[in-house]
Amino acid sequence: MSPATRIAADRLDVTFHSDGVKCAAWFYPAAAVVDDKRPAAVVVMGHGLGGTKDTGLDPYARALQQAGYAVFAFDYRGFGESEGLPRQRVSMRNQVADYHAACAAAARQPGVDPSRLILWGVSQSGGHVFEVGATRSDVAAILAVVPLVNGLAAARHALPLHTPRSLLRSTTTGWRSSARQLAGKSPATIPIVARPGEFGALTAPGYYEAYTELAGPSWRNEVDATIGTEIATHRPGRFAKHITAPMLVQIADLDQGAPPHAAAKAAFAARAEVRHYPCDHFDVFAGVGGTNWFDRCVAHQVAFLDHHLRNPIPTTDQE
Repeated sequence: MSPATRIAADRLDVTFHSDGVKCAAWFYPAAAVVDDKRPAAVVVMGHGLGGTKDTGLDPYARALQQAGYAVFAFDYRGFGESEGLPRQRVSMRNQVADYHAACAAAARQPGVDPSRLILWGVSQSGGHVFEVGATRSDVAAILAVVPLVNGLAAARHALPLHTPRSLLRSTTTGWRSSARQLAGKSPATIPIVARPGEFGALTAPGYYEAYTELAGPSWRNEVDATIGTEIATHRPGRFAKHITAPMLVQIADLDQGAPPHAAAKAAFAARAEVRHYPCDHFDVFAGVGGTNWFDRCVAHQVAFLDHHLRNPIPTTDQE
């Protein structure tokens, strides 16, 4: 995109419904770009495991906004500022439904081109965008950041990071949570992130510090203990071969959470453009890690979108 004058716009609080549940979102109207008079393409942005829109998404949203794209960042049902019971329960099926509902809501926002949706996902939602992108005809581009595309591969990848005692505790807590919910009670929970050797879903070195540093006021460090079963059976990478929209997959080569080899395999099946970064899972967020990989990630996202979504200005050859 050629340099242009941009006018900053405020972030707006909006709500939408998914299966009758009120969900919360932030809408970032696109900064006005002088050389682009069309309605803006809109980025639909969902978070990863237990993530909320106020936990690390705002820097990405504002960077894309300033590049001339509208952004619609949302909370899944049961998380953050969205309604829905039980709280803190990850249902892959429900989250994919929420993502579809968010797409419909984003398309209704003022100044947005409903035929140019951009799917943006990180970690767990980086897997969701494979499934959502393969099943919609209004998707103009897809951005998958450190995506989790194969739950079983992720479980194997993380196995050395958990002690036998913590694995047994997670399993029994998951059974207890299922039993409680069958009895109409609230789920049993485990920490989303904990330090190495402690009890939690994510216990890789540095993950507790990184995630809690990113945490916004609506984030809670707990998740329904059935998360292990949800992740183990989740394989959104199988949708890769059905994707037709341009796709960028950004892989952290030192990722301790989402297996890089699985992401690379899915990216190849989707015929996606791939970018590699010598960093860990959370290092792609602004302010995390010694090197700011966020700047590189967002620059690659903007360049990718500009290349595929902005038509070049016609020129007349002159001798």
